[in-house]
Amino acid sequence: MMERIHLTNINILISTLLLLFLFGNEAQAQEVPYGTINRKAVVTRHNLVLTNPNFAGPTQVGNGNFAYGFDITGMQTFNDQFTTMSQWSWHSTPPPKGKNPASFKKTLVATHGRMIPYDLPNPQEPLLTRWLASNPHRFNLGSIGLVLKKKDGSIAKIADLVNPSQRLNLWNGMAESNFTIEGEKVKVMTICDGNKDILGFRIESALISQHRLSVFIKFPYASLDYFSNGSDYTKPFLHQTTLSLVHKNSILFHRRLDSTSYRVGCYWTGDGRVQQLAAHHYMLIPAGNENSVEYTFDFSPSKITFPLPSFSAIKYSSAKHWAAFWNKGGAIDLSGSKDSRWFELERRVVLSEYIMAINAAGNYPPAETGLVNNSWYGRFHYEMYWWHAAHYALWDRWPLLNKSIHVYADNLKSSIQRAELQGYKGARWPKCTGPNGREWPDVTHAFLIWQQPHPIFFAELDYRAHPSLQTLKNWDKIVEQTADFLASYAYFDKKRKQYVLGPPIKTVPENNDPLTTENPAFELSYWRFGLRTAERWRKRLHLPPNNKWADVLKKLAPIPVKDSLYLQWENIDSMWTKYNFEHPAMTGIFGMLPGDGVNQKIMEKTFQKVMAVWRFDTGWGWDFPMLSMCAARLGHPEEAVNILLHPYKKFNFDEHGFVGGGNPYPYLPSNGGLLYAVAMMTAGWEGDNGVHEPGWPKDGSWVVKWEDLKKAP
Repeated sequence: MMERIHLTNINILISTLLLLFLFGNEAQAQEVPYGTINRKAVVTRHNLVLTNPNFAGPTQVGNGNFAYGFDITGMQTFNDQFTTMSQWSWHSTPPPKGKNPASFKKTLVATHGRMIPYDLPNPQEPLLTRWLASNPHRFNLGSIGLVLKKKDGSIAKIADLVNPSQRLNLWNGMAESNFTIEGEKVKVMTICDGNKDILGFRIESALISQHRLSVFIKFPYASLDYFSNGSDYTKPFLHQTTLSLVHKNSILFHRRLDSTSYRVGCYWTGDGRVQQLAAHHYMLIPAGNENSVEYTFDFSPSKITFPLPSFSAIKYSSAKHWAAFWNKGGAIDLSGSKDSRWFELERRVVLSEYIMAINAAGNYPPAETGLVNNSWYGRFHYEMYWWHAAHYALWDRWPLLNKSIHVYADNLKSSIQRAELQGYKGARWPKCTGPNGREWPDVTHAFLIWQQPHPIFFAELDYRAHPSLQTLKNWDKIVEQTADFLASYAYFDKKRKQYVLGPPIKTVPENNDPLTTENPAFELSYWRFGLRTAERWRKRLHLPPNNKWADVLKKLAPIPVKDSLYLQWENIDSMWTKYNFEHPAMTGIFGMLPGDGVNQKIMEKTFQKVMAVWRFDTGWGWDFPMLSMCAARLGHPEEAVNILLHPYKKFNFDEHGFVGGGNPYPYLPSNGGLLYAVAMMTAGWEGDNGVHEPGWPKDGSWVVKWEDLKKAP
């Protein structure tokens, strides 16, 4: 009997050790009670500390609707490419004489036996085509920097800075910059109000009393270039700047660019004077009675109220704003991990949170380069809105997502009109617009469709977070009209007895011939998700099934397969040698998307093939989080982490946390994608079988503490 008990105990011990080996680390790596993580310690260990005066991207302060990017001096002293931008800083030139958007002639394209009008470039109307493409565009509100004089009276250059350093405190949003000019120290503190478009600067240096330090402000015309910093200083006669004195130490600039007008108020401490250096170029000269001076700049599209707030008031507002941001929503702490890469991954996460809170948390969706500069004239892309904003749902930061999600309600009517004009039911959402919601003539814009199910995805995220009748009512019309278009767009091929997508169609990679392409993998799976979720929505509202949606869902063409591998689109030629570049969109159907219509065995082989032969040097920043999410769902957590840390040229986070590498710089979908992927890997996803942190290795190398992250669909 004693021997049998002894053997039983050994068996129990072996089983226990096996369980600990397999699952023991989950006890360390699961959600901790809210407030357990020292959030300030996590955030501040990634404060920016910069010493290279020639860093590529700006350091930024901002609040989601307004941002100021600056160089190593804490201001825009030496880099004309750094900007001051707001969500309201939009400009349009007058249209060609006798023309307007309504007069643009659309192009008819044969589409399954019908001639459908599309917004394509019209060679018969080149001026109007160009105008529609370039208007509206975001512009730089003005440049603010230091004027530093050397002892010989010449203006200092960046090479004259000695021991430059800059520290950005992420917890309170304040930057401190220090450097020396000819033995004299200069300290600049830079801050942005947490709620208003107001900047504050405090400058300390003996150069002030030596009358060798001043501040400049200059105003550009708006740039009409596709990619730019929103500035054109070569057209002084196309815009106007007038100046009025409000008080002995307060002035007001009145600005006008065509029909766009705005104001800039300025306040400084002590005495001082204003000197105009050239058209739209001014110098603010402190009296020099003391070795410190403070400046406040207030930007507004309308009225500015004086007196302006002090530097200390702006500092208080910023500290309150950022403490609230960091203390609310999700948090993750990787410091207990044994893998030496934990610090770099955590750095990428924290800096991405800061970057997105400044550039992608405003009243409208961001450009792909945010408020740093203009990409595609500064307009936002509806297909990229998922990558900019969906992470807020998983990080439980709905107040930030709700600021911009209104674009679907705003543009519902025009999207219904767009679909109706083309003979479809429902709402066809635009591809790329500004706040006015107007599309512009472009082949990709006309034929791209993978943005169409996005509103249903966002609605589902909202309902999962807020399962109420009010949420259902908020989204009901948008979900219904979106699903109506999905069902109406799908064409029933009588020979195949299937519904097909395209042609014409531009796929996710945008490298296909739109007039011959049919049934792309990502779109087929997303169509299924959209229609399935819309049906679920009707059930929640106790409405009967929509027979058309159900029919399309049942008969939609399968995701294309060849040699047991998913294809980018049906009948693609030389998929793995000719088209193995840019976005491997078929990996998104089981990662970003939950896998409607997916066979996991085929998906596994496809993922392995992509990892083996894809030309990742041609990718874009969001491709890698997409791949990481696919790896996680397939049960390859080590691969999921490795992808997020691989030094891909197109996914290489610089000292500011920005990603470029051949993409527009910075490329914000990279940061948003990283945040979504990390949240999903940590909190899990619908169908993860209850495994804790299913996207993280279970060998003890990663210890993940987290709070308030939410599951993905």
